[in-house]
Amino acid sequence: MRIRFTKMQGAGNDFVVLDETRGRLGLTARQYQFLADRHFGVGADQILTVRPSPAPGIDFEYVIHNADGGEVEHCGNGARCFVRYVRDHGLTDKASVRVKTVNNTLVLNMGSDGRVTVDMGPPVFEPAAIPFDPAGLSPQPAGSWQKWPLALDAPAQGAMVSVAVLSMGNPHAVQWVEDVDRAPVAQQGPCIESHPRFPNRVNAGFLQVVSRSQARLRVFERGAGETLACGTGACAAVVAGIRLGQFDARVDVETRGGRLTIEWDGAQGDGWAPVMLTGPAASVFEGEIDIPE
Repeated sequence: MRIRFTKMQGAGNDFVVLDETRGRLGLTARQYQFLADRHFGVGADQILTVRPSPAPGIDFEYVIHNADGGEVEHCGNGARCFVRYVRDHGLTDKASVRVKTVNNTLVLNMGSDGRVTVDMGPPVFEPAAIPFDPAGLSPQPAGSWQKWPLALDAPAQGAMVSVAVLSMGNPHAVQWVEDVDRAPVAQQGPCIESHPRFPNRVNAGFLQVVSRSQARLRVFERGAGETLACGTGACAAVVAGIRLGQFDARVDVETRGGRLTIEWDGAQGDGWAPVMLTGPAASVFEGEIDIPE
């Protein structure tokens, strides 16, 4: 089967985008893996699929598959590429688009400067909803919140790390490091990702606080490994830092792929304010590829 695709990137987080607005391609997990493969396929951190509106008031359905072929809940950098794709390909002329993911509705806004802002929705802190199993652990109070101790097995050499745990539509565990360039991402990332206290696995963030308005970040993503940028990871890191008293409401996050801007106002009424993510989104190339059965 031959399919058309568009290769896109947002701050170096790269994607293969597929148009299913006229019909489903019916790809299997193995075929998504093939598309993501950097040697035999196109190469990408995630595969994004555009589908027709599933309900009134929604413009499109937004489906995300990781490089391992598994479907996941959210991808902030991918959301920015999504809105640029549907505009560039004439699927909408709206500057603001509402899309349905597997567990949320997102509002995506195209700015006049070419950067895209995504309303990522409010963060989730309840352990069962992340999901995270804190049974038997003692929380470590910090700021107006807490961190959790995690014991890591090999190859992390039995390390004990302290992480802030939350969901941005997908689960995140954020730890603080003095220098992200020397952070043990390759050693600890896989151990945190598959830690048994996270039944759906987790994205592992390594956060360096530069100032109250600046941060540096690396993320070992669930099902993809370390990527050049992670939008939900940047949101999770900033939200955690704000709750721990380390950041102001607007923070520029430098990733290895570029700068992302995160804004969060904290508590709002009986709940939490939505997190706003702003960053670049660009098409790289388009093409066709034969997909093995």
